[in-house]
Amino acid sequence: MTPSTAHAPSSIHRIGVIGGGQLAWMMGPAAQRLGLELVVQTPSEADPAVAMAQSAVLAPVADVAGTTALADQCDVITFENEFIDCAGLQPLADRGVRFRPRLEVLNLVLDKRHQREFFARIGLPNPRCAVLDGAESEAELHQRAADLGFPLVMKTRRLGYDGYGTRVVRAPEEVLATWDSFQRAPVLMEEFVPFTKELAIMVARSATGDIALYPTVETVQVNQICRRVVAPAAVSTAVADTMTHLGRTLAEQLELVGIVGMECFLTQDDRVLVNEIAPRTHNSGHYSLDACATSQFEQQLRAVSDLPLGSPHLTCAQAVMVNLLGLAESEASHEQKLAQLQQLPQATLYWYNKGIRPGRKLGHITQRLESGTDPIAAAEAIEALWYGPNPISS
Repeated sequence: MTPSTAHAPSSIHRIGVIGGGQLAWMMGPAAQRLGLELVVQTPSEADPAVAMAQSAVLAPVADVAGTTALADQCDVITFENEFIDCAGLQPLADRGVRFRPRLEVLNLVLDKRHQREFFARIGLPNPRCAVLDGAESEAELHQRAADLGFPLVMKTRRLGYDGYGTRVVRAPEEVLATWDSFQRAPVLMEEFVPFTKELAIMVARSATGDIALYPTVETVQVNQICRRVVAPAAVSTAVADTMTHLGRTLAEQLELVGIVGMECFLTQDDRVLVNEIAPRTHNSGHYSLDACATSQFEQQLRAVSDLPLGSPHLTCAQAVMVNLLGLAESEASHEQKLAQLQQLPQATLYWYNKGIRPGRKLGHITQRLESGTDPIAAAEAIEALWYGPNPISS
């Protein structure tokens, strides 16, 4: 599969995107190349995607009236943000509004319990887990935690992302206090997986069932937020094959139209366990803008507008992507560091033009690398320029 410059068919020309952040913003150049128009639904005129969209509906992403207005302007609706009101949008789907992916897919990922149950049903390997609905007694809480063993991970079942709503519980005496910190909301408790690597893969699927599988990448998290991505991951052929098999199975079983990111743990004995999925473009696929024949953003647009999928293959031997989070420093300090990053060879910088706040994702940089180059050293050099001289352990 190779990218085409052909315009979208007349039946799908205007794409509605729920969400107007950096993911929608990065769709802009691809939409222009493909002859598509974008309309975004987002709360603020200052959100990154508003400047590049043909039109914007200024409303929160979960606002049904806003999405109704969006649907009136578009041929199909896709997503950069899954935190929507699926039940409220169902009447729109019932009357023929095309959501790609389907609302059922979005509804699935809104509750981590439903994700786990779906993975088990379709044969995707999971960490062991237990569910708390919120009405359990303290005795039931402690028993389910003991059955999993310690340490364990407690996650809010809804609205968690980038580490928000996730806690590691290391001992029995921490269980109740941790649940109390979640106000005893419904949670998922999972075994703590002593992984050797965290892996991810992006998978696109068209309405006709064609599938494009991107390379398996390694991600590294700091404080549960992605710091870097290395493409391709340094894993065995068997592990890479397992990732592509699981990714294909996921896309087919979801009956996906669009793109999905799948995050996994690699265990010490080379087993792959699925952690979470995101039915949209994903941080772990940003490298594809500069290192693949077709970026994840173009691929999402191709899939939802019924264009042929493009090639997902790497156009360089390897690449690293580093996220640039806001620092507790002045705006001038950020600008100085950006100027240094722009001098790196074979590197492309993306700055999302968002307000600077410590810990906020403000941009990313991708560096294309030759065969034989140490990608970890390359990533650490970038991180040292931005975060300081104490690179994270890989």
